[in-house]
Amino acid sequence: MATNVKQMLEAANAAVPIITQDQAADMIAKGNTLVLDVRDPAEVTAGGRIAGAVNVPRGMLEFRADPECQHHDNNFEKGKSVILYCVSGGRAALAGKLLKDMGYDKVYNLGGFKDWTGAVDKT
Repeated sequence: MATNVKQMLEAANAAVPIITQDQAADMIAKGNTLVLDVRDPAEVTAGGRIAGAVNVPRGMLEFRADPECQHHDNNFEKGKSVILYCVSGGRAALAGKLLKDMGYDKVYNLGGFKDWTGAVDKT
């Protein structure tokens, strides 16, 4: 069954709720939330990131999110809420769909980094 990026994004957006900055800030304040930046490291270095966000490029996501993989990142726990963002929201949507497929239930798309006007960590 052939598919294209438009169809993949439609499926991802149907599976992963888009949240506002205020909703994200509320979830972060409540705790037990992983904020995940799926941009490439060069993008993070050039533009900063949301304070406390973990950077895992989209191409490494499966390896970091799978607890059975030797490259697993302990920040990933299926009981946590996961808020994803990228530059414009597309990679975040696709990454969120992937996490849902891997058994993560509470996955949300913040959209693009530009949509976040909160604290930025330039480290």
